[in-house]
Amino acid sequence: MGLFDRLGNNDDGPRVAFFGIDGVPYSLIEDNPETFPNLYEMGTEGSVGAIDSIVPPESSACWPSLTTGKNPGETGVYGFQDRENGSYDTYVPMGRDVQATRLWNRVQEANRDATVMNVPVTFPPQRDVQRMVSGFLSPGVDEAAYPDDFREYLSDIDYRIDVNARLGHEEDKSEFIEDAHATVDGRYEAFSHYVERDDWDLLFGVFMTTDRVNHFLFEDYERDGEYKTEFLEFYEKVDDYLGQLREQLADDVTMVVASDHGFTTLDHEVHCNAWLEEEGWLSYAEDDHEELGDIAEESEAYSLIPGRFYLNLENREPRGSVPEDDYEDKRAELKAALENFEGPDGEPVCERVVEKEDAFGGVHDDIAPDLVAIPSHGFDLKSGFKSHEEVFGTGPRNGMHSFDNATLLIDDGARVRDDVDLFDIAPTVLDLMDIEYERGEFDGQSLA
Repeated sequence: MGLFDRLGNNDDGPRVAFFGIDGVPYSLIEDNPETFPNLYEMGTEGSVGAIDSIVPPESSACWPSLTTGKNPGETGVYGFQDRENGSYDTYVPMGRDVQATRLWNRVQEANRDATVMNVPVTFPPQRDVQRMVSGFLSPGVDEAAYPDDFREYLSDIDYRIDVNARLGHEEDKSEFIEDAHATVDGRYEAFSHYVERDDWDLLFGVFMTTDRVNHFLFEDYERDGEYKTEFLEFYEKVDDYLGQLREQLADDVTMVVASDHGFTTLDHEVHCNAWLEEEGWLSYAEDDHEELGDIAEESEAYSLIPGRFYLNLENREPRGSVPEDDYEDKRAELKAALENFEGPDGEPVCERVVEKEDAFGGVHDDIAPDLVAIPSHGFDLKSGFKSHEEVFGTGPRNGMHSFDNATLLIDDGARVRDDVDLFDIAPTVLDLMDIEYERGEFDGQSLA
């Protein structure tokens, strides 16, 4: 590292540049060395491996856990859509809903500086860090970036928060691919600018476009489809940008690259609430229904994305029908039904079903799902409340998240073991920066 043979900008301690590659599976890098020469070199000179995600492996839950080292019972964020405590109202979690301490806040508390760029679930931008532009689900840069000079720079380069995912719904993916390239170009330009500025102790930035490309083109890659060449060309660019960023970093900076979950080809969208309705667990008060609050009083269970199952429990849900004394028996019955749930060709829909005590713990576990289904590869668990005539269907996406096969690369100073998951990343970054913390306060362990 160190194209310009620079030393660090201060004497406060070693620094870290973290670059997220949302949803990039380790096997994609491992199987395509010609596409990823820079990441291959980084892994050879440092440490690299496949890691596990969290339960559930959904970006809105993953990034809060990765950046705090805590499970959703501590972060308070379980997925893209969460339920209000004691209510059937749901909401989309944003930055202020994350209740555990983020990495960059620990850095700032240690009198070091943090630049945070495009991390999901960070809107509105914090004003107690050096600079921040929020990521996934944020509105335009005008509202998502702080302070003013940072906002003005991003506006000047036409920085985009996210790719236009609707373009991926078109049969012809050309415009979507063009938009993905433009988005990742702008992301690199901004990352490179602040790497060169070299005034931070932690730079934490995320390439979200990788997840978008995987959602719409991953089957093309895995099964030699129409857009396989374009898929790999996009990743050649991502690898090239990461290689250039690595060369730009000063000698006192350790580079870390990680994804928040893996990816695999999507064969079937599974409408979980339609399955619950078909199996007699769920019914609706009216024929016209579209949200959780429309379920009937006699309903015994419902689902929220991705693969989270809740009993309609007395004294917890507003119109709970399952007596508290029957909780364990009813949960065991639903778990067994999910474990025996079969796809159109008789294959298991669920790889495993996790009880909440085995995945969640903390002051915010009162809204935890009772069960989380980790799907078998190919089955994408959906949970809307609109009518679906069929349990199994297809949509515009051909790629889906996986719990296994996420990616972690560390340039120096730490070793990626075989049993690593997202919870290990936050304490590792702090150790790489020589920032103290209380041992045992994270759900993971440092690799440094």
